[in-house]
Amino acid sequence: MEKLIAYAQQMRSHAHAPYSNYTVGAAVLTADGNMIGGCNVESSSYGLTCCAERVALYRAVAEGHSSFKALAVATENGGSLCGACRQVVWDLCGDIPIFITDKNGKFEETSSSKLLPEAFDQDNLT
Repeated sequence: MEKLIAYAQQMRSHAHAPYSNYTVGAAVLTADGNMIGGCNVESSSYGLTCCAERVALYRAVAEGHSSFKALAVATENGGSLCGACRQVVWDLCGDIPIFITDKNGKFEETSSSKLLPEAFDQDNLT
């Protein structure tokens, strides 16, 4: 997981965060061993901003991946995923390990089920 965390940290340098100056990088590990990165992209219309976690996952899906093993998220201070990202991770990945790291490489491991207990998903739609 060290490579995945390092890739997420590297992705922070690609962030477009002119309003918050809070850069975030993310990297998802696909079932076939690929690492796909993403970064946050802010908009002056704040609601149109997209988080690094969703960018990485959407990019992976766009490249044909549908099964994921782990996710790493890197921020200045080890900030956790927002609610929207927690839901998207659950919808696309199910219960996977998530590594949250700060700028110094200190990280904690959690999981999507811990971040979103009693998740709403397709089972709730029937």
